[in-house]
Amino acid sequence: MKCFNSHSVRSLLVVLLLVACDKAWAADNQLTAVERGTGWQLLFDGRTFDGWMTSDGKPSRRPIEHSAINPHRAGAYMMVHKQAWTDFHLKLDFKIAPGCNSGVFFRTWTLKKIGGQDVGFNGLEIAIDDTTTAGFHDTGALYDLVKPSRNAMKPAGSWNHMELICRGQLIQVDLNGVRVLKANLDQFDKKHKRPDGTQHKFPFAYKDHPHRGYIGLQDHGTDCWYKNIKLLDLSKRRPKAGSRATQQ
Repeated sequence: MKCFNSHSVRSLLVVLLLVACDKAWAADNQLTAVERGTGWQLLFDGRTFDGWMTSDGKPSRRPIEHSAINPHRAGAYMMVHKQAWTDFHLKLDFKIAPGCNSGVFFRTWTLKKIGGQDVGFNGLEIAIDDTTTAGFHDTGALYDLVKPSRNAMKPAGSWNHMELICRGQLIQVDLNGVRVLKANLDQFDKKHKRPDGTQHKFPFAYKDHPHRGYIGLQDHGTDCWYKNIKLLDLSKRRPKAGSRATQQ
């Protein structure tokens, strides 16, 4: 029977720990081994704007800062990933400056301005705002449509983790590990009306909103940094019974 001395055991434990960490954790702007094996895509590499443009179709005027995208003063309404998506699971980290107002846009079906409105009117937005309340414009809200259940954002200057799942008409948002929003767009069947009859600002019945569109990071006049932007395409995947995506 082969015996192991304490040094060998410690070395083996270190190796096993490193392997486990690689599977569960990766450095900024990299996929973990598990993510690579399950089909996740890295949308931002932390070094270049490959795959990104402004919503005007031009390169960003603002360089990458500390391995993060800052859409403020990039040159347009938002920084946009060039690939359009339908159903997906998006993960990203963001950090706000004091007084920040930004947002994560998705399903922006065209980047052309329509009727004199900004391009944001063509999509949906998960709000990011330097507040502590949980209203229609606060962090985690489906902007002006659905309030978050709570404001789970950390103070300005801290990194936050957001996950956005879009599958058909169902929208789900987790912020820092807390489920803050579940919405069913089928309930938005009238222009300017929420399901409870109160008014929202948009002249659309979101039940009929296109599913395919762009993901964008908004410039609304203040600094907001984004990194670790990863996406899993769900358009050809069926949710498993009992999974988080089906618990609506």
